Amino acid sequence: MRHRLPGLSTKKLHKLLYYCQGHHLAAFGVPLFHETISAWDMGPVVGALWRAERSGDTSGSQRELGDAELNTVGYVVSRYGRLTGTDLEHLTHSETPWQYANTARMPSESARIELEWIREYFSTAGAVDDDDEFPVDAAEVRAILKGAEARRNPEPRPDDPQRLRARIAQMRAQLDRSA
Repeated sequence: MRHRLPGLSTKKLHKLLYYCQGHHLAAFGVPLFHETISAWDMGPVVGALWRAERSGDTSGSQRELGDAELNTVGYVVSRYGRLTGTDLEHLTHSETPWQYANTARMPSESARIELEWIREYFSTAGAVDDDDEFPVDAAEVRAILKGAEARRNPEPRPDDPQRLRARIAQMRAQLDRSA
């Protein structure tokens, strides 16, 4: 994702990974990656990645993605990529997987977000809308990701979940018109 979205903040990366995991689980029934996602104060975080990068290990475990995985990443970037890390934090706090895990944790601690909670949420309330074109082909994903930085809008973003969802729908409509 960082290669496709230059300047991607750590906070935003972790939220996008959560959305990738959720949409991939819902669409294909298998996880996109096997690292645990946990509820932190700032929302969902892939703890192993956060700790590795904090200790200076930026190499990560990179693997070649197939068409299904690329479709998931492209869809998530096109749907959520223009939102800020804070926008995504507020959005994830309004969703049941983070809320379930958050009930079992103390402030400044973490609690595991179960894959089943993620799969269930993204198969129902967080499911792909009928208007969404998912999955898309790999060439379209590459085209979407190639221009992501240029499409980034510097205007302030709303921070409540209803306004964020409305903004996502508006951005999707703009992308459809430009396609």
